[in-house]
Amino acid sequence: MGKENHISRLVMDAAFHVHSALGPGLLESVYENVLAYELARREIRVERQVPVAVTYEGKTFDEGFRADLVVADSLIVELKSVEKVIPVHKKQLLTYLRLSGKKLGLLINFGESRLKDGIFRVVNGL
Repeated sequence: MGKENHISRLVMDAAFHVHSALGPGLLESVYENVLAYELARREIRVERQVPVAVTYEGKTFDEGFRADLVVADSLIVELKSVEKVIPVHKKQLLTYLRLSGKKLGLLINFGESRLKDGIFRVVNGL
């Protein structure tokens, strides 16, 4: 879990930088694009809109969902730009982690006036 924690700190620092520069209230896709750019600029490997397969009753569906960002192949980042995060957002990220086999995810809500109020860690199987 050490690697995931380190990566999550790097992602949070980049997210604070982006939020400070852009402020709240833009579309999620804008924050996704700019945060991915900021992470890449810091030489952190990041992939956008990563399809993750789902297996159900022995059948694999190639695209069960798309992760907003997968960072360093170890952390899922789910982005929101909403007034308030609701419990289903955290449940959704936990399901993404479970289906992908990842242990840690960050739910980041760029809709908050203070970004620190909009960052949630979600863990799978710890």
